[in-house]
Formats: sequence, C-alpha cells, structure tokens
Amino acid sequence: MTTSDIPRPGAGSSSTAELVSQAAAQISTLVRDELALAKAELAEKGKRAGVGGGLFGGAAVLAWFGIGLFLALAVTLLDLAWPLWLAILVVMVVVFAAAGVAALLGKKELAKAAPPVPEQAIAGVESDIETLKSATYRGRH
Repeated sequence: MTTSDIPRPGAGSSSTAELVSQAAAQISTLVRDELALAKAELAEKGKRAGVGGGLFGGAAVLAWFGIGLFLALAVTLLDLAWPLWLAILVVMVVVFAAAGVAALLGKKELAKAAPPVPEQAIAGVESDIETLKSATYRGRH
C-alpha cells in the first residue's frame, strides 16, 4: 500500500458526521420497512383467524340443526314407525358429521394464525442487528 492509496480528507471521503447522518437515515428506513412487514404479516394472520372463526361458527350452526334433528328423532320414535325414524337418524348423523368436518377445518385455520407474532419481521430485524454488529466489528479492525 502506497501513500497514494490512503484516502485523504476532502478527496471523496465522507466526514464522520456525514456517515452518522447517513447511517441514521438508513436505520430509519430499515425500521419503517420492518414495521410495514410486521403490519402485513399480522393482517394475513388476522384474515386466517377470521376464516377459522367463521368455520367454527358454521360448525355451531350445523350442530344446532343436529340437536333439532335429534329432538325430531325422539318425537318420531315415540309416534311413528321404524322407517321414518331411521331416515331422520341418517340425516342427523350426516349433519353431525358435517359439523365435525367444519370444526376440524376451523381449528386448522386458527392454528395457522397462531401465534399472532410477526415472525418474518422479527427474523429480519435479527438479521439486520447481526449485520450491523459484524459491520461494526469489521470497521474496528
């Protein structure tokens, strides 16, 4: 390395104040971008929670109809002959099966939404911190 390779003040190099100002601006942009990512990630998880809750609501409605059919079955058993109650029993089993499927699908959607933590944003921030640490370490040595 010759003396002509050493950067001189004012010859294309930045002052410490300028470098600190640039770093602050870059960090500000980085924080804004990470917050935008966290917001988008939480919105997506909120949508999944809404779908899961809707499916659970649907399961509750189907179960309510199943209870009504069960009561109709009880009345039919007391009043009518075998073929009618058997038909109601079959319909009731189908309705409860549909309620079970909807409940399982709702549980699956809610599991995808949990925990409501912006995991990608957190990973990005951790990566940024590690990059800053390594850049600081290289700058010192």
